[in-house]
Amino acid sequence: MYRYWAVASCWLFGFGQLRAQEVVADTGVHLVSRQFSFTEGASVDKRGNVFFTDQPNNRIWEYDVHGRLSIFLDSAGRSNGMYFDRLGRLVTCADENEQLWAIGPDKKVQVLLRDVGGRRLNGPNDLWIDASGGIYITDPYYQRPYWTRTKPEMDGERVYYLAAGGTGDRSVAATLDARIVDSDLVKPNGIVGTPDGKYLYVADIGAGKTYKYRINPDGSLSDRRLFVMQGSDGMTLDERGDVYLTGDGVTVYDTAGRKIAHIAVPEPWTANLCFGGRDKKTLFITASEGLYFIRMRVRGVE
Repeated sequence: MYRYWAVASCWLFGFGQLRAQEVVADTGVHLVSRQFSFTEGASVDKRGNVFFTDQPNNRIWEYDVHGRLSIFLDSAGRSNGMYFDRLGRLVTCADENEQLWAIGPDKKVQVLLRDVGGRRLNGPNDLWIDASGGIYITDPYYQRPYWTRTKPEMDGERVYYLAAGGTGDRSVAATLDARIVDSDLVKPNGIVGTPDGKYLYVADIGAGKTYKYRINPDGSLSDRRLFVMQGSDGMTLDERGDVYLTGDGVTVYDTAGRKIAHIAVPEPWTANLCFGGRDKKTLFITASEGLYFIRMRVRGVE
């Protein structure tokens, strides 16, 4: 199925092996490659090909359904979190110049967002795109070695919503000013929404918490509730609605916030993840210098 089958010596543990077996089919993660400096931004296209970033080396990589690993884009704007829109464009948090990019299949770049209210963003970190083409963006401040600035222009670290254009193709966000949908966070990071567009999860990694919101018809958020006492870098969901958080390996919670499983990964930090492969039942994990995968019993929903 996949070309690289080096198995990392790590196993499932945590809330209970029986509960873990509800979602996990394998006994440990498999290494694809460990040739990177720091992997991030795991995302999947409609075919099941997986894309991820090596941010320090300013590249986006592709690992396709045939097991082929290749560079998709050099000079990738220091892209971090990524997500595919309905046009098949890879929308990325390009924090080299605090922008939001849309990269087409032809690798041409469109800048969707440059600033908010005339002020530079802190550094877009992660995103999720709703069914209308609107984009939710987390904007924490992490001082980057490739920046010349040494302090933020924004007076807070927030979650923004960039609505789709009012005319034309509503599957694409317009180059408009984004609006704040939550400003009461320490350091927002991972973000993901449910396929039905009803709920949004946002990890406040600075507070060590993840919240669940109700999404309103206009894209605003309400009914914020604490989901779990754990922050996260990247996040994803499976078809059951289970929530996958990262940091120390991967921790899986059901919709009620009960821990199902912990997937250990032999790296200092797990940054992001997505379901990929032809059947979307392989969980791909970007962790420090490596890309890993593990077979699952459930499918992803991206």
